[in-house]
Amino acid sequence: MARGKLRIYLGAAPGVGKTYAMLSEAHRRIERGTDCVVAFVEHHGRARTEVMLSGLEQLPRRELTYRDRVFEEMDVDAVLARRPRVALVDELAHTNVPGSRNAKRWQDVQELLAAGTDVISTVNIQHLESLGDVVESITGVRQRETVPDEIVRRADQIELVDMSPQALRRRMAHGNVYQPDKIDAALSNYFRPGNLTALRELALLWVADRVDEYLKQYRSDHQVSRIWGSRERIVVGLTGGPEGRTLIRRAARLAEKGAGGEVLAVYIARGDGLTSASPKELAVQRTLAEDLGGTFHHVIGDDIPAALLEFARGVNATQIVLGSSRRKSWQYVFGPGVGATVARDSGPDLDVHIVTHEEAAKGRGLPVARGARLGRARSVWGWMVGMAGPALLTVLLNAVDLGFANNVLLFLAVVVAAALLGGLLPALASAALGSLLLNYFFTRPEHRFVIADPRNIVAIVVFVAVAVSVASVVDLAARRTHQAARLRAESEILSFLAGNVLRGETSLEAVLERVRETFGMESAALLERADDLHPWTCVGRAGDGPPLERPEDADVDMPVGNRMALALTGRVLPAEDRRVLAAFAAQAVVVLDRRRLKAEAGQARALAEGNRIRTALLAAVSHDLRTPLAGIKAAVSSLRSDDVAWSEEDQAELLEGIEEGADRLDHLVGNLLDMSRLQTGTVTPIIRDTDLDEVVPKALGGVPEDSVRLDIPETLPMVAVDAGLLERSVANVVENAVKYSPGTTPVLVSASALADRVEVRVVDRGPGVPEEAKERIFEPFQRYGDVPRGNGVGLGLAVARGFAEAMGGTLNAEDTPGGGLTMVLTLRAAGPRPGPGTRTEPERQASW
Repeated sequence: MARGKLRIYLGAAPGVGKTYAMLSEAHRRIERGTDCVVAFVEHHGRARTEVMLSGLEQLPRRELTYRDRVFEEMDVDAVLARRPRVALVDELAHTNVPGSRNAKRWQDVQELLAAGTDVISTVNIQHLESLGDVVESITGVRQRETVPDEIVRRADQIELVDMSPQALRRRMAHGNVYQPDKIDAALSNYFRPGNLTALRELALLWVADRVDEYLKQYRSDHQVSRIWGSRERIVVGLTGGPEGRTLIRRAARLAEKGAGGEVLAVYIARGDGLTSASPKELAVQRTLAEDLGGTFHHVIGDDIPAALLEFARGVNATQIVLGSSRRKSWQYVFGPGVGATVARDSGPDLDVHIVTHEEAAKGRGLPVARGARLGRARSVWGWMVGMAGPALLTVLLNAVDLGFANNVLLFLAVVVAAALLGGLLPALASAALGSLLLNYFFTRPEHRFVIADPRNIVAIVVFVAVAVSVASVVDLAARRTHQAARLRAESEILSFLAGNVLRGETSLEAVLERVRETFGMESAALLERADDLHPWTCVGRAGDGPPLERPEDADVDMPVGNRMALALTGRVLPAEDRRVLAAFAAQAVVVLDRRRLKAEAGQARALAEGNRIRTALLAAVSHDLRTPLAGIKAAVSSLRSDDVAWSEEDQAELLEGIEEGADRLDHLVGNLLDMSRLQTGTVTPIIRDTDLDEVVPKALGGVPEDSVRLDIPETLPMVAVDAGLLERSVANVVENAVKYSPGTTPVLVSASALADRVEVRVVDRGPGVPEEAKERIFEPFQRYGDVPRGNGVGLGLAVARGFAEAMGGTLNAEDTPGGGLTMVLTLRAAGPRPGPGTRTEPERQASW
C-alpha cells in the first residue's frame, strides 16, 4: 500500500486563515469527486469557519475523561475504518488528552499516512520545535505544544497562509478570531505589531529555506548545471591573506541588499600543498564568515580560477567577490591574475566583483596555475639543472674551445633538460641565464654585455626562441601526459565499478577498502540515518581511523541522497577527485541495497516456506483434525439419542471414546500451535538447571505404561533447559517411537553424561528409516512409511527438534543396532549435582 501524502497550511500566527484555506481545499476536492472527510477540525466559534464545515462529512470524535472533565479527540480507529481518500486534521502540534492512542496529534497523522490516507493539516510557525527559543524571545511566551521540524519538512506540500500584521489585527478587532472578552488582552500582548512582524518573517524565511531545498533537489535530479539566479548567492574567493576579511565584509553588505542573500567564503589550496596561507588567518576568516551568517568552504584545486568557477556553479552562485591582485606589475609576465581569468571565464550568468584593498600590488600574489603540476621533486631538480647547469657549462667551455655554434647547442641542451625535469618556469629561467652567459663569455667583445657581430645576435635570439618553444612543448606534453594518466586511471576505476555492479561480486567492505586505497585515506565509512531526527549510524567501514559519528567530522564527505553519506578521513581531496568519489559512493549504496535485498529475499523465502507450511496445515486440518472430531460427535450423538437405551457398559465405552478423541485432538492442536510458535520465532525458553529424572517421567503420560522402559541414572548432572519445552520435546519423540515400535518390545529411554553434554536416547525396534530420509522426517508435515493419516499431521518430530534447538541442544536420528531407530537428544550440562550435605545458594542465604 502506497503511503499517503501530507499537505500542510503554515501560518505565522492564529487567525491568518489556515483552517479556512484547508476547508476551502476540501470543498474543491469534493467537487472533483474526491472522497474527503473531516477527521478533526475545531472552528473555535468563528462563524465563517463554521459555515465552511457545512457540506463536509465529519467523523465522530472520541470522548475521554481526564480530571473529571470530558474532552474530545480525533478517533484514529474511526478514520482508519472509514478509509477516506483525504482526511482533514486541524492543529498538527496539538497534545492529545492522556489516555489517547498517541501522545501527539502528529503521531495520529503518521498512522493515517502509513495506512495510505492523504492528510491535510495546519500548523503555526511558533509550534516548530527548533524555533521554540526564538519565539519565546520575541513574544515572551513559551510554546508547550510543538511538532518536530522533520515532520513538517517531509510534507509533500507546504503552503504558506500569509497576512500582514495590520490586516490580522483588524480581523481580531472585528471579532473574527477571538471572543470579544479576549480581544483587548490579545491585541496588547501576543498580537502586538512587532511580534506579528517577527513571526511573519520567521514563517517567510522558513518556507524560503524549504523552497531552496526543493530547488536544489530538482537541479540535482534533472542535472541542471546552468546557474539560476533565484536567490543571491555570493562566493568570496580567499587566498589566505589579510585582505580576506575585507572581502567577506563586502560580500555580506552585498548580500544584505538582496532578499535572502547568502555568503559562501571559499579558500582554494593547491593540491601539492604549496601554499603561503596562514592557518591562523584562515581560522579568523572562517569565524568572521560564520558570524556574518555565511559559510566557509575548503577546496583543493591546482587551477585556482577553474576550481573557483566550478564551486560557484555547483552552489548556484550569482556573484563572485575577489580582491585586487597582490602581484606587482612585472609578475603579469607569467600570465593574467586570478581575478582577470575568473572574469574572463565566468560567462554571462556570474557577476565578478574586484574589490580593492590595502595589500593590492604589494607582491606575494599567486600566478594562475597551469594545469597539473609535475611534483615537488621534479621541480627542485628542474631549477637546479636550469640554474647550475649553465654555470657549470660555462666553466667547462672556457677551458675547451668548441666554437660559438657548439656552445649554443650545449646551452640549448641544458634548457631542454631543465624543461623535461621542472617544466616551463625552470626552462625559461635557464634560457635567460644561458643567453646572458653566452653574451658575456663567448661573444666578442668578451666579458661585456655587448654583441659586436650581428650573426651572434641572431644566434642568441634563435637560441632563446628555440629554448622557449621547446620548454613550452615539453611542459604542455607533461601536463597532457599527467591528465591522460589521470583520466585513464579514472576510466579504469569506473570500469571496475561498472563491472562489479553488473556481476554483483563486490561486498560493501571491499568497496570501502577500494575507496580507502584509491585515495590514500586512513579510513572510509558509509553512514546512514533514518531521518533528520535520528543520529547517523555506520553501516560499513574500512581502515583504522577513529569511528565517525557524523559526516561533518570527516575530512571528506560525499552525500548520497538525504539519508546516506560516504565519509573519509586522512586528508582533503582535490575538487577533481570528487567525481570519482561520487561514483564510489553510489556503488557503495548499490552494494548496501543489494545486501539488504538479499536479506529481504531470504525473508521472502522464509515467508514462502511459511505459506507452504500453512497450505500443508490446511490439508492436514481437512482430515487429521476432523477424524477425532467426527468420533467425538458420533459418540455424543449416540448418547443423546432417545431411540436407544444404552447400558452402563456402552455409555462408559462411548465416554471413553469421547475422552480419547478429545485427548488426541488436544495433542494435535498443541503440536500445531507449537509449530506456529517456532515458525514465527516467538519461542523464548526460560533456561534453568533441571533434573532429567524429574522431567522425563512426566513426558510419558501420553503413552501406555508398559510401552516405555526408563534408564535415567540419579548421578547424572543437571541440564540447563526449559523444563516445559524439554517435556514437550521428549513426549513427541517418545510418542513417535511408540507409534512405530512393535507392541511386544518396549521403547527404551536412557540418558548418559558425555563431557559437558547429556544425551537422552529414545530407542525403538521399529522398521527404521533409510539414511537419505533421516533429515526429512524432521520437516513439518512429513510422515514416513504407510502410517494411516489419522495418526497425526506429521509435526511431532519437527516440534521436538525446534524446541531442542531453542534450548541450545540438538536432536538427530541414528540407526538402532539390530534394527530400528534411535533418537539422540543432546542437552547442555549445568554442572555437577550437589552432594547430600551441600546447600544451594538460596538455602545458605536463608540460613543467615
